[in-house]
Amino acid sequence: MLGELQAEFGNFSQILREWARRKPQEIALRDDTRELTWAQLDDRVERLAARLIETGLARGQSVAILGTSCINYALVFLAAVRAGGVAAPLTTSASKDQLIGMARDSGARHLFIDAAKAAELSADFVPEIDHIALEDVDTWMAPDGTRAPDIEPGPKDPFNIIYSSGTTGIPKGIVHSHLMRWRQFAATAASYVEAGLPVRSLASTPLYSNTTMVAFLPPLLAGGTVNIMGKFNTVGWLERAQEHQITTTMLVPVQYQRLMAEPRFDEFDLSSLALKYCTSAPFSAELKTEVLKRMPGGLIEIYSMTEGGVVCLLACHEFPDKLHTVGRPAPGSELKVLDDEDRAVPPGTPGNLIGRSQTMMSGYKNQPDKTREGYWTDPETGDVWQRMGDIGRVDEDGFVELVGRAKDMIISGGFNIYPSDLEAELDKDPRVAESAVIGVPSERWGETPYGFVRLMAGVAESDVEDILGTVNARLGKTQRLAALEAIEEMPRSHIGKLLKTELRERIVQRGDRF
Repeated sequence: MLGELQAEFGNFSQILREWARRKPQEIALRDDTRELTWAQLDDRVERLAARLIETGLARGQSVAILGTSCINYALVFLAAVRAGGVAAPLTTSASKDQLIGMARDSGARHLFIDAAKAAELSADFVPEIDHIALEDVDTWMAPDGTRAPDIEPGPKDPFNIIYSSGTTGIPKGIVHSHLMRWRQFAATAASYVEAGLPVRSLASTPLYSNTTMVAFLPPLLAGGTVNIMGKFNTVGWLERAQEHQITTTMLVPVQYQRLMAEPRFDEFDLSSLALKYCTSAPFSAELKTEVLKRMPGGLIEIYSMTEGGVVCLLACHEFPDKLHTVGRPAPGSELKVLDDEDRAVPPGTPGNLIGRSQTMMSGYKNQPDKTREGYWTDPETGDVWQRMGDIGRVDEDGFVELVGRAKDMIISGGFNIYPSDLEAELDKDPRVAESAVIGVPSERWGETPYGFVRLMAGVAESDVEDILGTVNARLGKTQRLAALEAIEEMPRSHIGKLLKTELRERIVQRGDRF
């Protein structure tokens, strides 16, 4: 299989089918309650794909999935791709209005939804889309022995849509092509096969997250086993890692932090761990140091965006003196640092990061204007680059150090939260004259949103808690404000620019913790 994985382009479904032929009785998927062999995986993906096509799925059409990560969730994702469709996992923490918007934006004909979300959202949730219970997948699929028609995807065909987190309107649907996903994951799978590494992956972040794909798709392409956790908890993760001799995993920084703080951590045997990944949020040098000291195997930090752009890699175990950075651009990735007028800055000078690579999104679904807004076009060559949304600098060795985030984006528990969206919600309240939201350190989430409001004349400060509750009720779970504080005047510069640095300093000086 090594040759197939090293090809410039390949068919994901065919690779999985070949692994099923070669190792039919080995375990492919395992979740909190059951497991499937490779033969069973192949059978169910084929029967699901056949039924999707039979019930009207058109080539290139989305299949929406909403629920807690489990084997059936993974099967639907893989079957959507096998049927020539597009896997469209929806963010479970989003509000009902956001989920309605995502489901409709995706263009899906089918919605696979678990019982918990179905009960929460009620019967009027996107009634125009066919609902299939995730728990009933085994009875919904085509009869035993059914095979789906052969479908050969093209490089530009859409593979999946990942909806961006942290927006109060309809989140943007980030479309990835088959070629993009192949370039992103086939090489990783090939490296596993070439090294002879037993691939036993533990996926403990939700399957709707782009982060999780690193622990899901490459291990399957390598013929390994993917262990799926429905919900992360430290002891559960440690038990799983020990029992199933996990060799590779992907965790976001807050998960590493919680594992390091787990009192029972040292009771578990993690010696099988060979390679750990981290992405999605700021990963402090101090935490990297502790993880390297206490967890076996290599540690690789990935810096990029779901949209694409530059991909930076930091092999923490190889560069202990560079833990304050996010590494260097990976082969095939390029990075530029520009000032606010889009001019290149001298080496070592902080600026706006832009990047490009072989793993760029096809665009935002149904939003060409938003797609163009995220790009920077080189005026000399016409080459298109992705604006990374971060401020950083490149040191003399080519390592990238992040020093801030453009537009003050907050990353909480691995999810992006945009303060302007939360401020817009606060400003809708007639009692609020103006608002500001910042990210403050959180032991649980890495960062969490904290709001400030200047109240309208005559509004009592005691109304602040009611404003907080009203606004949080309209936000997705990952967006909600940890606290709201009334302030007499917003700090501003001489030209009227809001100085969020001063607001952050208020929190630091008080020593507040969240």
